[in-house]
Amino acid sequence: MLRTLNLGILAHVDAGKTTLTERLLYHAGVIDEIGSVDDGSTQTDSLALERQRGITIKSAVVSFAIGDLTVNLIDTPGHPDFIAEVERVLGVLDGAVLVVSAVEGVQAQTRVLMRTLQRLRVPTILFVNKVDRVGAGYDAVLRSISERLTPAVIAMGSVAIPGTRKAGFQPYGPADRDFTARLLDALADHDDALLAAYVDDEATVTYPRLRAALAAQTSRAVVHPVYCGSASTGAGVDHLTAGIRELLPVASGEADGPVSGTVFKIERGPAGEKVAYVRMFSGAVRARQRLRYGRGEAKVTAIQVFDRGPAAPSGSVAAGQIGKLWGLGEARIGDSVGEAETALGQFGDACEPNRRHPFAPPTLETVVKPRRAADRGALHAALTQLAEQDPLINLRQDDLRQEISVSLYGEVQKEVIQATLADEYGVEVSFEETTTLCIERPVGTGAAAELMSDRENPFRATVGLRIERAAAGSGVRFRLDVELGSLPSSFVKAVEETVHQTLRQGLYGWQVTDCTVTMTHSGYTPPPPYGWSKWSSSAGDFRHLTPLVLMDALKQAGTRVHEPIHRLHLEAPADTLGSTLRLLARVGAVPRTPTMRGSSYALDGELPAARMHQLQQLLPGPTRGEGVLELGFDRYQPVVGSVPTRPRTDRNPLDRKEYLLQVGGRM
Repeated sequence: MLRTLNLGILAHVDAGKTTLTERLLYHAGVIDEIGSVDDGSTQTDSLALERQRGITIKSAVVSFAIGDLTVNLIDTPGHPDFIAEVERVLGVLDGAVLVVSAVEGVQAQTRVLMRTLQRLRVPTILFVNKVDRVGAGYDAVLRSISERLTPAVIAMGSVAIPGTRKAGFQPYGPADRDFTARLLDALADHDDALLAAYVDDEATVTYPRLRAALAAQTSRAVVHPVYCGSASTGAGVDHLTAGIRELLPVASGEADGPVSGTVFKIERGPAGEKVAYVRMFSGAVRARQRLRYGRGEAKVTAIQVFDRGPAAPSGSVAAGQIGKLWGLGEARIGDSVGEAETALGQFGDACEPNRRHPFAPPTLETVVKPRRAADRGALHAALTQLAEQDPLINLRQDDLRQEISVSLYGEVQKEVIQATLADEYGVEVSFEETTTLCIERPVGTGAAAELMSDRENPFRATVGLRIERAAAGSGVRFRLDVELGSLPSSFVKAVEETVHQTLRQGLYGWQVTDCTVTMTHSGYTPPPPYGWSKWSSSAGDFRHLTPLVLMDALKQAGTRVHEPIHRLHLEAPADTLGSTLRLLARVGAVPRTPTMRGSSYALDGELPAARMHQLQQLLPGPTRGEGVLELGFDRYQPVVGSVPTRPRTDRNPLDRKEYLLQVGGRM
């Protein structure tokens, strides 16, 4: 069986993870010369914009070998505006290296990433980078990691001559009694057998046994070894490489098992063809094989597999491997591949806020407009392709106003979209002011039904639906309360898909979520024995009727608009506390009691997402530029005061007459 490790490199922006990727590839002999982020010559930052800005925007995969182990290394973005790109990677990883700068220490995005890695139980090694830089403080960073990330860390060595180009990593070994004692203490907290063996006979707890226990607990994401060094000089990278091989678990799954995998990335090839990145969990996929995926089936026309460098043509991709597959023209990020349901549930439906996403949903939205009216069609086509690569862009097309809206995490993402459209598609665009994305949640329960026998029902379909509120974060669930087989599966599918589509706009124009929709009535006119008739029911009848019934039920239930709330963590000089509290009150933040830490203070609180950008802009003033602010999505809460609305972009099933006129015209 192939020994493969799918490894993610994660970090706050500028911590040095792309440089570390280059160093690992060089160390493994994949490249002859280390690329430079500043020069735009790295292996994984292939986009022109990535090279220009010196940041990672899209995740990239490259492979190298450590002995008999093949490592598929995935370099991920560090900027918080591209957190969705990181999200799509986490579900396909066997392990991760979280990079922390020895100069800047634990930063806002570092905490977000570590919390998520822990929640998903991804085995993680930490690498403290840049120990050669002036101001590097390894011991202080270790304390910060233990206090702000997790106490379950084990330092695997120390730094010699930090802050100089001669800085190096000195690994601890079996002769270091302080290290073995700390190692035993940390491991015994999670291993009763190890503790009992030590109490009964200390001599039986040998150093090899401790290393085996360390590997086992690292693989279970219980403890996290910490290495240090410099990706720039190469110091400590060989020890990190050895730790990756020894301590992180290899991919599991049988090559002769049922075909099972997940699409985690989509890109377009040179001729515009769709290419799906697939992590295989079981079985094998061969070229020219017909393959089930997502909601369709197609023939795989070509395969490339990552092996000691970039992807290379291959006849198959097997369990544990990552492959690029051609031919899956309708593939979407998050699709299951094969017979078994293995899409990890990370991605869910991009339309459903916070539905099984390890990271927060985008909470901002902006309207994109072409500078030239003639580019309107080209803009829609380009944004559609970008949405394939990032489903959380979540396009909204408003035909009435001739506008297209996209969802965002931040202003930098807006700049990247603008530059990408100009550079790759030749479309110059402008943006309207960024607005906050709210959601609607049902207040109660509502039910409605329309029968084929009703005179006001122009469709050959009977549909009854009940909508009721569900737990926060549960998304939209569709259930059947009609007799199985009473309705063809294609008609049931039409109703379910239309339910999700319709709930993108609720009573106030916002997306409706956290509810259960149950089909309570069904009926149709079957075709005559000799074939289809114009009097027979079609899936279109159910697609057209469902919005009317669903909105009638939703009006009965009622909805409440909720706005996104961000949690905040602020550290600043102690003498700025008064002026900072006044600013927080001005922007509508709710601070908690601050904690004094010598000459500084730490303060937690919450803030409406709508005021996030304002706080970021104003904070440097009262804190003299020394304030360190962390913001992250926390929850949705009911809007107080006037209820915000969003213009509708659909055929407006809330207005029956208008809706039937529009549908009738299209029919």
